Amino acid sequence: MSSIMENIQPAVKKETERVAMITGIGLILMWIVFGVLHAFMPQKVPLDYTVFLGGALGGCVAVLNFFFMGLAVQKAAAATDEDTARMKIKASYSQRMMLQMLWVIIAIVAPCFHFVAGIVPLLFPGTGIKIAGIFHTKK
Repeated sequence: MSSIMENIQPAVKKETERVAMITGIGLILMWIVFGVLHAFMPQKVPLDYTVFLGGALGGCVAVLNFFFMGLAVQKAAAATDEDTARMKIKASYSQRMMLQMLWVIIAIVAPCFHFVAGIVPLLFPGTGIKIAGIFHTKK
């Protein structure tokens, strides 16, 4: 297992940690919104283990998706020709979308997850990166 982690470039590790932090902040904000909505509409918006479990696993899927994308880019950059690199990126994209689609189906079907709390975290990495980019200043 350690040899796999040694082959990961520092930039991939650093950005994955950043995305994990962004996703964690998004999860906390989402749970707060669920809490507020539950206070006003307790019969329509639950605040139970399904919300927390769905959010936590949805956040893990979101971070894993980003990590796998980083690994694919790393492998594509090391490829010797452009066609091989393009093929690696396309294959990675298909696999990552399949992972997310599988999670969405599980989040909707399995009664142990609140489907909204499970699906919304998939949006956190992209949204968080865009928001961070707005406030990022060059030094």
